[in-house]
Amino acid sequence: MLKNGRKGRGAQKNVHNRFFENSHEVLDDYLNYCEIEGEEAGNNKTNYIKVFPKTFVNKVESPDVGMGFSANPYQGCEHGCVYCYARNSHEYWGYGAGLDFERNILFKKNAPQLLEEKITSKNWQGNTIVFSGNTDCYQPLERKLEITRKCLEVMLKWKHPTGIITKNSLILRDLDILKEMAKLNIISTNISITSLSENTRRLLEPRTASIKQRLKTVETLAANGIPVRVMMAPIIPSLNSHEILPLVKKVAELGAQEVGYTIVRLNGQIAEIFKDWAHKTIPDKAERILNQIAECHGGKLNDSNWGRRMKGEGTISEQVKSTMAIAKNKYLKDRKTEPLDASHFLQLKNPQMKLF
Repeated sequence: MLKNGRKGRGAQKNVHNRFFENSHEVLDDYLNYCEIEGEEAGNNKTNYIKVFPKTFVNKVESPDVGMGFSANPYQGCEHGCVYCYARNSHEYWGYGAGLDFERNILFKKNAPQLLEEKITSKNWQGNTIVFSGNTDCYQPLERKLEITRKCLEVMLKWKHPTGIITKNSLILRDLDILKEMAKLNIISTNISITSLSENTRRLLEPRTASIKQRLKTVETLAANGIPVRVMMAPIIPSLNSHEILPLVKKVAELGAQEVGYTIVRLNGQIAEIFKDWAHKTIPDKAERILNQIAECHGGKLNDSNWGRRMKGEGTISEQVKSTMAIAKNKYLKDRKTEPLDASHFLQLKNPQMKLF
């Protein structure tokens, strides 16, 4: 049975930053005092912090992620997906991977300027840049700041190949830009849909768009000629693994060109966060799910081996792989995704190319 934990949050605790010598612990005496006095033991509000990075576009070194370059307007993510691999990166900013990741959001107001400087630099060759390689570029703060929209305006201005990964229907706000980019074949969108169950979504991904909204987003993008791919990521054994066939069927009917997937992996601090979440929200299934996750990763929750970490290994992993293959063959057969076109950008950047 699924239970509600800390309202509006994925992680149910904060965890110690591994790079800090000292740690902070909330003692029971203090919690008891707060309860007696009717006070809150901690502030659950989200903090927004402006940062000033010197670079914005990142080269992706991992060979199994499926992108060469990423750009993240935000660090930390208010969506609060409990399984998110990006939680560990928040430690490099001086925060914890648990509640800190959801409550301390760093934003890069100068991202559009840095982006334009990068793609107009002498040696840049127009490689596709994917927004949200780490944290969601359409998380709630984007509605106010519009950093992602301003970045897309830069990409359209230079006719540059662009990828987007998001869980948020806010992407439809920028439909005007995306339609123009689609005409040039310089945009690819990826909508993450982990489950068709709204109850599961609320617990796994508490501040994301509803499943209904995400399905509508897929339909709207496809109807406007914008290439859309669905990511069922991650697949968690015994939690959403039974939904592969119905989910692929549904998104195929709405116009998705492709469906990708990953097996959940609990790297770094995420294992502790996920275990705590599981025992608090799905206590009757917790151990079973954790054991099956470990079975997919050589007996460990933490798997960082390239080539294995994204898809897993063993019986459960093979079952997922086979079921996904059946679903795609049945519902997505003969659908193709075209590679994005960099020629518009290269000609715009170097008009002399038209002479050859």
